Amino acid sequence: MTKFSPVSLIGVPTDIGAGHRGALMGPDALRVANIDKVLRERGVDVVDRGNLAGPTNPWLPPSDGYRHLDGVVAWNRATMDAVYDELSLGRMPLMMGGDHCLAIGSITAVARHCREQGRKLRVIWLDAHTDFNTSELTPSGNIHGMPVACLCGHGPKRLVELGGSEPAIDPSVMRQVGIRSVDDGEKKLVHEAGLEVYDMRFIDEFGMKQAMQAALAGLDQDTHLHVSFDVDYLDPSIAPGVGTTVPGGPNYREAQLGMEMIADSGCMGSLDVVELNPAFDDHNRTAEVAVDLIESLFGKSTLIRS
Repeated sequence: MTKFSPVSLIGVPTDIGAGHRGALMGPDALRVANIDKVLRERGVDVVDRGNLAGPTNPWLPPSDGYRHLDGVVAWNRATMDAVYDELSLGRMPLMMGGDHCLAIGSITAVARHCREQGRKLRVIWLDAHTDFNTSELTPSGNIHGMPVACLCGHGPKRLVELGGSEPAIDPSVMRQVGIRSVDDGEKKLVHEAGLEVYDMRFIDEFGMKQAMQAALAGLDQDTHLHVSFDVDYLDPSIAPGVGTTVPGGPNYREAQLGMEMIADSGCMGSLDVVELNPAFDDHNRTAEVAVDLIESLFGKSTLIRS
């Protein structure tokens, strides 16, 4: 069994970057689904740090192309500081969102930690969307559709430079899996940035195994692997509790295989779980599926494997 670092659960209860209310209940839905108990049963040392605090969602229209920019910056700064603190203690931060805008803060912290430790970074982005929008490309202004763009240098200065004076990452560290919804203008920007994307057509043609082998290629023990798991990555038939369902995602077995292959790499050092929205769920079913898949990230498999 792979030995995992001690894990710190960090709840970030906000839907301030989203287009639907409800993702702020995601952290507690994961707790109701016994995320801490499940990981402890796998032999993982788990501490729940509780929920971060931040501004309430004012639910206003966009201003200068962005909705709630001040609040998004505040929540991401709190997330960045909390994630960095846990990494500095030698613990694995498991950020429970909240909407996916929060990945700006978590990945900015991870990237800083990797620079300071002289380690390589790889990000596996499990999502139905590339999240590479900008204010010029989307009229909604919802920043949960923009985190990858912001991390790579396309977005408001206060988010692009959240951790300093430069963008947090280069697009070359990102691998996106499960993509099946990309806006027309966003497609061009994704292509120009050179993002490595294994969309659902790739998975349909070649299978989840080949997609994950490609996404994980080149990892070694000097690589910190960050997994950013948007629950809408999953097909809505198994995970209805999200605000932006997109049909045609990975089924249960495909998703399990992907998680098990990540676990097999032995490189995962941090994790986001975001966009779980109990307001759209059925008896916390989606949270239970998410926790089941998270357990596979921590080494659950049908048989003992060498």
